[in-house]
Amino acid sequence: MKLNNIYFLLRHGQARSNKYNFVSCWPEKAYNPLTQEGTKKIKEVASILKKEKIDLIFASDLLRTKQAAEMVAEKLGLNTIFDKKLREIEFGKFNGGSGKKWEDFFETIRNKKSGKSYGMENYKDVRKRAKIFIEKINKKYKNKKILIVSHGATVFSLEAIMKNLSEKQEELHKKELKFKVGELRKFNKQ
Repeated sequence: MKLNNIYFLLRHGQARSNKYNFVSCWPEKAYNPLTQEGTKKIKEVASILKKEKIDLIFASDLLRTKQAAEMVAEKLGLNTIFDKKLREIEFGKFNGGSGKKWEDFFETIRNKKSGKSYGMENYKDVRKRAKIFIEKINKKYKNKKILIVSHGATVFSLEAIMKNLSEKQEELHKKELKFKVGELRKFNKQ
């Protein structure tokens, strides 16, 4: 896709779920705020973003992304626009449970057309909603600097879409597309 804006993708900082290896999506079944380490990292990122003169901030409405986005927004003097399309991948019956159990099961639905029949999402489902979000924002705004604060699977798909990668290419490049917690990447207007 042709980018009409400069985009910054930020994966939330370390949260309890990252530290203790459990999965957490909507509805949030476990209290899952940023850890001290996650908070520290987001404060560092906020200082970097202050120099960028961000115009708009969009974020997932889950606690860890809300906290990250609000820390940045406060530093930049902006408000955050929350959007459900930026939520974490839907874990279904695994929500709130072991990350290892979910990962083991996820391999069985990874390449299916959709994970919805299992009560959860796969990467294709996440990509579909990420694409709807970014196309809408890219059409609505022009020549803005936009920060998007989200989750691993969602920022992974957003980057692939912005780089015009097909689903197959996204899968092939997953190692370099994967964001660390608290990682920020910039995508220039084309």
